[in-house]
Amino acid sequence: MTSLVFRCQFCERRPDPLTQLSLEKTVRQQEFGTYIDAMPERWLVWHGRGPYGPTRYSCPEHRGDLVAYLREHYGTLGAHPWKRPPYGSQGSGIDTL
Repeated sequence: MTSLVFRCQFCERRPDPLTQLSLEKTVRQQEFGTYIDAMPERWLVWHGRGPYGPTRYSCPEHRGDLVAYLREHYGTLGAHPWKRPPYGSQGSGIDTL
């Protein structure tokens, strides 16, 4: 059995077991330019894909850092990085700009 390893892009922190399960569910989602909340720890997932870069993960303490990074690097490509909370949860497909 292969286990996926998730780490915060900024501090290398790993999620708790329940959040790990939520993050694993987001891997199967076919999202594009979408923020997803992975509960219960409120990790933030960015499904970039294409011009918005790779999927990125941040722990609760670095959510703002991830959003700032994405807006700085991809904000001129479209409205997706500028999305404001609330974000969809675990790939629910909720993404209103």
